[in-house]
Amino acid sequence: MEFTLSNTERKRLVRPAQRIVQAYHMIEDGDRIAVGVSGGKDSSTLLYVLTALQRQLSVRFEIVPISLSLGFAGMNMSPLVEFVEKLGHTLHVKETEIGKVVFDIRQEKNPCSLCANMRRGTLYEYAKELDCNKAALGHHLDDAMETFFMNLLFNGKMGSFHPKTYLDRADITLIRPLVGIEEDTIERFIETRNIPIITNPCPANKKTKREEIKQLIDSLSSQYPDLRQKFLHAIQTADMGDFWHLHQA
Repeated sequence: MEFTLSNTERKRLVRPAQRIVQAYHMIEDGDRIAVGVSGGKDSSTLLYVLTALQRQLSVRFEIVPISLSLGFAGMNMSPLVEFVEKLGHTLHVKETEIGKVVFDIRQEKNPCSLCANMRRGTLYEYAKELDCNKAALGHHLDDAMETFFMNLLFNGKMGSFHPKTYLDRADITLIRPLVGIEEDTIERFIETRNIPIITNPCPANKKTKREEIKQLIDSLSSQYPDLRQKFLHAIQTADMGDFWHLHQA
C-alpha cells in the first residue's frame, strides 16, 4: 500500500484529527502509543491517520498496533495483519477468552458494557506490557453524540467521554484523535481506499441500545444537516453557568 493522502482526505481526516490532537495535547515527544485495532472501519482509519500524523508532526512518537482475539470462531485476521504491515507497523495480537466469559459463562443479557470493560482492561494491560504510555481508540464524533444521548435518555445525565483521559488505575493515558470526525467521513475513506474490514462475529452486534440512539441521531440529522458539527461546537464551548445546579442546604 503506497502511503498517500488526497487533498480531500487531508482536509476531512488528517487536519481535524491534528486540531484535536493539538488542542488536547494528546501526543507528546517520546510517546509510545498503543493503537487498538479491531479490523473495523474506525480503528483502521485511526491507524492510517496516526501514521500520517507521525510523518508530519514535529514531535516524535511510536505506534504500537494491538488487536485482541475475543475467542470467536471463524475470524480471519490475515487481511488486518497485511494492512497493518503495509502501513509500516507490526500487529501485536493478544489472545483472550472474553467472548466465552461474556456469552457462555456469564450469559449476560446486556453484554456490551461488560465486554467493552474487559476489552479495554485487557488492552491497557497489554499496552503496559509493551511499554506504552498511551492508548488510542477510534471513537469518532458520532460515538460521542451517541454517548451523550444515551446518558441523557437512559440515565438522566448530561455528558460524554473525554478526548483525553489519564487512567490512574491502569497508569496509562487514553486518547481519541478521531473524536472531531463524523462517521460518514470515515465510511467514505474506507470505501475509497478499499481498506479490508473484518466482520464482527459478536452475537449482540447491531442489537443494542446504542444502535437505537444511532438511528435517532440519523433521523434528527436528516432534518438538521449540521447537527453533528453543532454538537461538537456545543460540547467544546459549553458554559456550566447555563445549567441548573441544586445547592445542598
